This record gives sequence, C-alpha cells and structure tokens, in this order.
Amino acid sequence: MSRDAPPGAWVRIFLPFALGYYLSYLLRTVNAVISPALTDELGLSAAQLGLLTSMYFLAFGLAQIPVGIALDRYGPRRVESALLLVTALGSVLFALGDSMASLGLARALIGMGVSACLMGALKGLALWYPPERQSSMTGFIMASGAMGALTASAPLELMMPLVGWRGVFWGIAVVAVLAAYTLVRSLPREERAGGQADLGAVLRSVGAIFVAPAFLRFAGSSLFFVGGFMALQSLWAVPWLMEVEGLDLAATARILLLLNFGMLIGQLSIGVFGVRLVRRGVEPLRMLHFGYAGLLLVQAAIVFGVGPVVVKWFLLGALSAVNSQAYLASASQFPREMFGRVSTSINLMAFAGAFVVQWGIGLVLDLLRANEWTMPAALRFAFAVLLVLQFISFLPLLPRHWLGRWRRRVRAQSPGADQE
Repeated sequence: MSRDAPPGAWVRIFLPFALGYYLSYLLRTVNAVISPALTDELGLSAAQLGLLTSMYFLAFGLAQIPVGIALDRYGPRRVESALLLVTALGSVLFALGDSMASLGLARALIGMGVSACLMGALKGLALWYPPERQSSMTGFIMASGAMGALTASAPLELMMPLVGWRGVFWGIAVVAVLAAYTLVRSLPREERAGGQADLGAVLRSVGAIFVAPAFLRFAGSSLFFVGGFMALQSLWAVPWLMEVEGLDLAATARILLLLNFGMLIGQLSIGVFGVRLVRRGVEPLRMLHFGYAGLLLVQAAIVFGVGPVVVKWFLLGALSAVNSQAYLASASQFPREMFGRVSTSINLMAFAGAFVVQWGIGLVLDLLRANEWTMPAALRFAFAVLLVLQFISFLPLLPRHWLGRWRRRVRAQSPGADQE
C-alpha cells in the first residue's frame, strides 16, 4: 500500500481519528473533576476511588494485545468504530450506576471501548502517511487528546452544576456513537493485510515482542512516565493541589486546565516541528531523552515545593507531550507489519503503569493515614516514590556511550585519580 497520504487526508483520516482520541482522553481524565461528587455520593475511600478510576486503565490495558492483533489483521476502520459503540454502552451504564460495582463495570467497558483510539490512529497514520510525517501527525493526534483533557478540567467543572456528572456521561455516549459513525463513513477501506496469517504464529510473535531487548528497553519508562502521568492527570493531581497546595476545587480545576493546555502546546509543537526535527536527525528516542530529563526536574520541583505552582504544572503538561514518541521509538525497532502489535504492547505497559500507580497511590495514602500521617505528607511520600521509579526506568533509554562518559567522569573526579 502507498505511504503517500490520499487526497483530502486531513478531513477523511485525521479528523475522525482526532475525534476518537479526543473522546478517549476526555474519558480518561473526567474522574479527576467529578471525583469529589463521586466520593460524597458513594462514600468512597481513597483506595476505592483510585480503584474505581483505574478500572478504565485495567480494561484498557487488558484489551491492548487483542486490539493490536486486530488492528494488524483487520485495520483501524473496523476495529476502532466497533469499540466506540462499547464506549457508548459503558457511558450509558455509568450515567445509570448507583454503586461501586455498577460504576466499576461501566468504567471498565469505557476503557475497553476507547482502547483502540490512539493505537488505531497510529496504525492509520502508518498506513496512509509517509514516514517523515509520522512524528508530526502523532503530535497533532495527541493534541486532540489534550483538547479532551482540557474539556475535562475547568469547562467540565463549570458544567457540573448544570447537568451533574450523570448528564455528562449521557452526552459522552452520544459523542461516542457519532465518532463511530464518522470513522466508518470517512476512513479509506483498508485491506486485511494480515488476515490470512496463522493466529498461533501471530500470538507467538506477540510473545516474542515482550522478551525482545528492544521492547524491554522501553517497558519501564512506559510504566512510570506514561502511566505515571496518566495516573496524576486523571486523579491524583486534584488531591495534591487541594491538600498540599491548599487550593479550592475551582482553583484546582484552573490548574488542571493549565496542565492540559501545556500538554496541548507541547503536542502542537511536536506536530509543527516534528518533520523538521526528524530531518535534522532528532529522532523520537532523542526527544524522549530531553523530555524525560525535563519531566524528572519538574516533578522534583513539585515534590519539594520549589517554584510557582502554575509554572510547574504547565511545564509538567508541556513536557509530557514527549510520551507520544515512545510508541514510534519502540515500533521503529521492529518490522512495519508488526506496528499494531508493538505499539499496543507498549501501550499495555503504559496503562498497566497507570492502573498500578493510580491504585497504588490510593493504597499508600490509606496506609500512611492509618499510621497518623497527614494527607500532605502522605501525598509527598507517594509522589516521591513515583519520581524514584521514573528515574530508574529512564536509565535504560540512555545511550551506552553517555553512561560510559558519565562513569569515566566520576572516576576522574574521584580521590586518587591523579595518582593512577
């Protein structure tokens, strides 16, 4: 199949995928603003709230391997449009839910339903756009997700008194059906490129991905950088801003808006400059090096209370845009026909990380609070643990010669180096 974008690709391909990923990110982060209402109505503990919200990530993660296989065999048009109807069903059930069990099931269906929105878009871009435009188009797709996150901050907080959290999910169900219809009507009809392959061989190829050194190199950073950011953005940023920074819900929603606006600016920057960067030799992996180093510094400033709150959270959002390059950097290590399986395998690690971090922070908070820690102190401890895990996972991404230079520099500065 030609890698040149077909005529009208922006309207026929980009916009349908952008709508799907907008909806996916809106649903990923919506619980951050509605969490106080959910907690009051259902009487949830921190661990229960973390578990309920992370059911999205659990179902999303479990769906990644089947979704990756389906995308490679049947293409994004069929797979993503069908799953968006599951999203609509889950949204309706969430709007009707009245217990932890019913809301958890609905949240899981929502996570399963949007599980192909990003990977389907990346697969479609790989099918219908030339390689040099991949980073830019990925940046623009991710920017549409940032728009969803923006919607799920101050705008949603303003809507809550008017329609309530149940009304929000009725509206989301309608948008999900519209997105599914748009994908079916607009996307080119793709060939079933891998449809005749033996399923056993396909499953074995997936297993081979998870033990490949090229995959393992990116697995940890996907867990704790990509997954960690999703856990903070979709839930734990709100308790941090309210308990540690002392903001009310309205001010917290404005900081979330700023965080998500920063993410939008970062993604648009990658979209605008991505082609130029690639042509100048700045590949996705190099973008990860600089972006993740910046994220570590900004999060350290947040944990230790250094610098203005608005600046730190804006920069956190802007630098998080580099997470999108993890999919391209890892998939580039494998044959093109495995793009769907590799990218969804990386996404599985990201959403597993989001589930573990989101629920894990809730467990840590409940444990420390039971031992008479204050909530601000418990939050600082939990965020600091995440920061350490991110630093450890960053090391395998660094080139070996960088680490070699660092070791030689340390030896040269050590006592007695001049006598050797």
